[in-house]
Amino acid sequence: MRFHQILLSLASIFFPVVMQVAAAENWPEFRGPTGDGQASESLLPSEITEESVAWKVPIHGKGWSSPVVWGDQIWLTTAKEDGTEMSVLCVRKTDGKVLLDRVLVKNDEPAFCHPMNSYASPTPVIEEGRVYVHFGSYLTACLDTRSFDVIWERRDFVCDHHRGPASSPILRDGKLFVAYDGFDVQYVVALDKATGKTVWKRDREIEYGTDNGDLKKAYGTASVIDVNQQSILVYPSAIATVAYDIDSGEPIWTVYHQGMNASARPIFRDGLVFISNGMGAMVAVSPEGAGDVTESHVAWSAERAVAKKSSALVIDGKLYMNSDDGIVTCRDSKSGEVFWQTRIDGKYAASPIYAGGKIYCFGMDGEITVFTPGDEFRPVSTTQLGDGYMASPAVVGNTLILRSRSTLYCIH
Repeated sequence: MRFHQILLSLASIFFPVVMQVAAAENWPEFRGPTGDGQASESLLPSEITEESVAWKVPIHGKGWSSPVVWGDQIWLTTAKEDGTEMSVLCVRKTDGKVLLDRVLVKNDEPAFCHPMNSYASPTPVIEEGRVYVHFGSYLTACLDTRSFDVIWERRDFVCDHHRGPASSPILRDGKLFVAYDGFDVQYVVALDKATGKTVWKRDREIEYGTDNGDLKKAYGTASVIDVNQQSILVYPSAIATVAYDIDSGEPIWTVYHQGMNASARPIFRDGLVFISNGMGAMVAVSPEGAGDVTESHVAWSAERAVAKKSSALVIDGKLYMNSDDGIVTCRDSKSGEVFWQTRIDGKYAASPIYAGGKIYCFGMDGEITVFTPGDEFRPVSTTQLGDGYMASPAVVGNTLILRSRSTLYCIH
């Protein structure tokens, strides 16, 4: 009896550790398994340099999609700079061998894409046996990760992205969620992940207050949060963010925060949803309301030193944000009060990550700044690697997968 009690005690100690390690072995979607850029159990080098590189492989074309990882496979997308071809790649994590490099879309006359964007900006989402790639209205497809065959595809969703697509799909409860917030139309779609058939489609019910389609665009990626035993799909758009019932697509609440071009992924921590509007402002919202919650459920808002492109980190009651021009800010997550603010080298579009007690920021010209979170800015290192980062990184175990403008790196 005593022996079995000891075994049970050991299991209670080690089993959670095993589960944490297992969870860190995959990075399935934009900003990782929890959608918030955190890999707290991972141990990464304090300085990221050429000496840290286990392997690197050139990636052709231009694409800002972040890498996703499942097992020994890294998936990402790219495109010709003029948009005439759009491709998917699979790279082996152990040695960097390219297992698949396939053109999925050919365009004779692609629509305009802003130079700051790319024709392959949406990040894929992956699960056991399947990967889902998205190129906006050009293509959404599901591939078998073993045979590399296309299981299903959709090319029938109409949208004038005007400056190029960038919203990344996510998976939850057997459905793939995709937003089309374009110049002409704005809507959200839920697809059956097994077949690609439409489960529901919901037009944005937002009072934009303008007929200018350029002010209705957004590039946001959704987050699914659980509130009072209900799963809610929180989907940013221009001007506002709408929370939907994930099964029916019925709107639950809407918060107006102004601004277009929203690209940051919402984060749900400390009882609040943190939403950036893409124009340098943000709101922290209680997700327990219904209808228009702008006046009733906004805990705090901010309009200074807010990132327009990258997503935030929330760690131990503090919100960290790296703005486009390199201003790092630490706020109280409950009140929005600024604890400290400092400037680091470079300009930023990629979202930071938190790993092994440190925050890592990746600049558009190759700067990598590492610091320790806390009540004051504590720099660890500033280094340079590669030709700049538009894509956000992936972390699996103690390995960092970095995509620069031209190269995929594996860092140990």
